[in-house]
Amino acid sequence: MQPFDIASPAGEIRATLYAPPQARHTLVLAHGAGAGQGHPWMRARAGDLADRGVRVVTFDFPYITSGRKAPDRTPVLLATWRAVVAHAAASWPQEALAIGGKSMGGRMATMLVAEDDVPAAVRGCVAMGYPLHPPGKPDQLRVAHLAAIRMPLLVIQGDRDPFGGPDDIRREFAAAGAHPEVVDVPHGGHGFEVRKRDAPQAEVYTRVAETVVRWLDTLPVADLG
Repeated sequence: MQPFDIASPAGEIRATLYAPPQARHTLVLAHGAGAGQGHPWMRARAGDLADRGVRVVTFDFPYITSGRKAPDRTPVLLATWRAVVAHAAASWPQEALAIGGKSMGGRMATMLVAEDDVPAAVRGCVAMGYPLHPPGKPDQLRVAHLAAIRMPLLVIQGDRDPFGGPDDIRREFAAAGAHPEVVDVPHGGHGFEVRKRDAPQAEVYTRVAETVVRWLDTLPVADLG
């Protein structure tokens, strides 16, 4: 783990690099709404991927840096994403660059790649526990932007996720005009947590990491010409 800062118009962005000896891919991974990049879940998932040859960059959105609990407004979140993506694209131009994140971080990543001026370096997007709707409010869907995505999209979703299960993701994404690869986490919650009687937790996290690496291997490499 190597902490560093990224300059942006809104101020310094705190980031962390997880660097394997030899990287095949670079993945920028954003945290969820309730905790920053230093949360044990974020550190563990980034470490799992780095152990498998993926260079991972995590970062904090401004509200985390300033010690606030409420997430920034969407324009601020997306501006932060753009600054981190620009840094990653300039720093490691020879590997395929993907972006994604946990819950809110993953949703913001899908919103970035749905924009007309999506950064050219980004070749794919992964959402770990996509917050399809608030818990208990399945009519409040967060899918309006999805039809504009024109790149590979991976969604890893727990069967018991209160924000929407894998079948809900498939149905509502398709209805919105998006067709991601959706991978189920049997018995998994929003963070892929499972009950002891259902499966060993370590095996679940291993499968998640290996799923992401397999998907990254399918992405087109950067155009170096």
